[in-house]
Amino acid sequence: MTKMTLASYPHMLGFEQLERVLERTAKSGNEGYPPFNIEQTSDFSYRITLAVAGFAEQDLSITVEDGQLVIRGRQRDDSEGRVFLHRGIAARQFQRSFVLADGVEVGEALMENGLLHVDLTRAKPEKIVQTINIRKG
Repeated sequence: MTKMTLASYPHMLGFEQLERVLERTAKSGNEGYPPFNIEQTSDFSYRITLAVAGFAEQDLSITVEDGQLVIRGRQRDDSEGRVFLHRGIAARQFQRSFVLADGVEVGEALMENGLLHVDLTRAKPEKIVQTINIRKG
């Protein structure tokens, strides 16, 4: 059985990058922590919201690396001198990655009531009509 790729369609030229992005997305881990929402806030903007209860702003980092939005969290260990009878709130680190399409820019990040909001905007596509001159050979 042959693998169908975008290169299998001769009229789709230049989509190799899209294929690599899809492969990278499929390989990324889909662990469930922390839970998140993605909402479309307008025709050209989005908001990613992560539930990060227990994390302070200084425990979180947001970077854009190689076309991916990467959100990391690492809590400081503040249990020194404390005796827990039960510890059900885990202080674990996490990393969430979101692949960004070309033209998507990361805007501001806002921490509110244990939720981290990250706003994204997509550039409005330009309609381009180009005429190609034909030379004699």
